[in-house]
Amino acid sequence: MKRSLFTNLKPIMGIAFLSILTFSCTNLELEESDSIIADGSVVFEGVADVEASITNLYNDTYGQLGDQANFFALNEVSTDEQLVPTRGTDWGDNGIWRTLHAHTWSPTHAYVLNTWNNLNQNVLRASQIIDPLSDPTPEQAAQARFLRAFSMFFVVDLWGVAPFRNPTDGSDVDPTVLSAAEAYNLIIDDLNTALSDLPVRGPSEENLRASRAAGNFLLAKVILNSERYTGSAPNYQAVIDAVDAIAADGYSLQAGYFDLFKQDVDNETIWFASTGVGNRIWNGLHYNQNSPDNTGGGWNGFSTLAEFYDSFEGDPNSNNVGDGQEERRGWVPDAATADEQNVGIGYGFLVGQQYNEDGTILKDRTGQPLVFTKEMPGLSGNGEATGIRVIKYHPNDEGGSFRSHEIVFRYADAHLMKAEAMMRMGGDATTLVNELRTLRDATPLGSVNDNDLLAERGRELYVEFWRRNDLVRFGQFTKDWEFKNPESVGDTKWNLYPIPINALLSNPNLVQNPGY
Repeated sequence: MKRSLFTNLKPIMGIAFLSILTFSCTNLELEESDSIIADGSVVFEGVADVEASITNLYNDTYGQLGDQANFFALNEVSTDEQLVPTRGTDWGDNGIWRTLHAHTWSPTHAYVLNTWNNLNQNVLRASQIIDPLSDPTPEQAAQARFLRAFSMFFVVDLWGVAPFRNPTDGSDVDPTVLSAAEAYNLIIDDLNTALSDLPVRGPSEENLRASRAAGNFLLAKVILNSERYTGSAPNYQAVIDAVDAIAADGYSLQAGYFDLFKQDVDNETIWFASTGVGNRIWNGLHYNQNSPDNTGGGWNGFSTLAEFYDSFEGDPNSNNVGDGQEERRGWVPDAATADEQNVGIGYGFLVGQQYNEDGTILKDRTGQPLVFTKEMPGLSGNGEATGIRVIKYHPNDEGGSFRSHEIVFRYADAHLMKAEAMMRMGGDATTLVNELRTLRDATPLGSVNDNDLLAERGRELYVEFWRRNDLVRFGQFTKDWEFKNPESVGDTKWNLYPIPINALLSNPNLVQNPGY
């Protein structure tokens, strides 16, 4: 009988027992989720049910992607796209959100530990499925290799190294630590091996599982970032070839920007997570903003910076219908629009006066008109209405705020990856970028340089997990932005997160990243 070793391995990420150690700087009491505990009594003989294990691994990955903390927070709240300001005592949380945006996090940050644990657990579980002792079919092995490549890519992208354990290693063996280059080679090998056995599928409601197009998308993404991992210039032609292969499978740009974030099949969605989109809707909306399926209102947390909002075309001081804005900036209904369309919550960037569905002025909890302001006093000291709110998944769309459909890979991203690869090969990315801008009702650019392309990626892909990765690749993650700690500006140590303290204590093969 096949048995799983997952719960019987020496910890990769956490530690089983630390009560003999005392630290004044932090509380290292462990929760069950911190560790993979080993008692050494079980020998790996393969997973008992391969298909069920793949389903469970997908579901756990989806849960991690749908969360507003951990993975999302490390990739978005740490950037110029998202911040979670403290409003009175709301969203204080001992500074856990503020330190991410300000770049003052430490090796004891809970989201750093949780994300490290989650991603490395994913890698181990995928390795167990791939192992010959589990006897997966070629497609099952391909799905597991895709999932392992996805999680390991983010491990190396966030931390610069990747711990790795073979399923058959004894529980007394500390996981090896792959360098960035070694992890990159394993990821590329996984994807190249998987491609021939992943199903060939165009736009489909079945794209909650990886297809050949998803494999090519991840391959293009990893190669595009490879200079950070290998020290050598990326194979940009391979990026272009992978994107062209995605197009050959039936994917293309599609008009109607906010329609892409509905649960309907569209030409752009290559891979979506079967996870609720409620966090993307309600974490920024005000307490008094609601929808037919959620009369309890929002949580009044997440916002964006004025400088990011200003990167879009349109009236800088208003985002009402007809303010000359490009499609991707969205719109806020005025009284007439709200009444005519029976929609009180706008799309994209919500700034200025907010309205009820009947066109009446929406008020805050003190009875004053609810007017979202561009300017904020800081990461602390905010009122109910400070900060522009962001919404791409709308609660009035079919399925409402409880639909289970969040985009992970989208063709517009692949299109811009191809443009970037062409530019870095000495070619001209202007035509490809303008093809997208024209579709999004934005003025074509006369030429495209590094800054233009990074800004275009921000405008197209905001709050879709990729901002940190883009800023690091373009050398802009350490630049100054509003509310960042001045002492952190220009310090490249922040390009990587610290290895969590628990992980260092459990695995002597790990070495802390420089500067922490």
